[in-house]
Amino acid sequence: MISLTGVRLDRGERTVLSGIDLTLSERRIGVIGANGSGKSSFARLLNGLLLPSRGSVAVDGLDTRKDAGAVRRKVGFLFQNPDNQVIYPTVGEDLAFGLKGRKLPKAEITARVEATLKRFSLDGFGDRLVHELSGGERQMVALAGVMILEPDWLVLDEPTTLLDRRNTRTIMAAVEALDQRVVLVTHDLRLLENFDRVVVFEEGGVVADAPPAEAIHAYRRLVG
Repeated sequence: MISLTGVRLDRGERTVLSGIDLTLSERRIGVIGANGSGKSSFARLLNGLLLPSRGSVAVDGLDTRKDAGAVRRKVGFLFQNPDNQVIYPTVGEDLAFGLKGRKLPKAEITARVEATLKRFSLDGFGDRLVHELSGGERQMVALAGVMILEPDWLVLDEPTTLLDRRNTRTIMAAVEALDQRVVLVTHDLRLLENFDRVVVFEEGGVVADAPPAEAIHAYRRLVG
């Protein structure tokens, strides 16, 4: 469970979020809102990429301010642009990077990299150069790099914005197959039809929190 209590977030002299009290426990949660509504900042609070100016964010009782390392092991984060996430020149090196930080034996790292490549339909990609991959392939590598660390939650910040419809379907099929709980920030309302819950942000606050059809209707009325 992720809980936000009395959360306010200031960036410089501007208040980005205020009055946020939410408990997240559903398997699939969507987050929508107009540009500048605060939804991406909200997403970054969930794994401690941003810390609240007031209030608290906790993941299974772990405070994002006091227990940052443990929280980030529990909550994986996928950015909109994979180039902000994929660090190493080859796919295999990038997937192995996070595992090396956990001081696993080399043989186990190799086995987990191979299993993850297969799981995300990247067989044979281990030695491929990341910069030679298509945008959809790079985003899948970024997703695999997060999931190889086996987080309990996955937060995705508009992961399909730079993709065409075919690659969007491919990424979302991979996400839908995950056992982890998912929080998806998106402008593509069609992706949320089968979600359990959708939270709508406007001007730094939550203005709707409901099943998808109801929340999306509220959002459409809000933006006209």
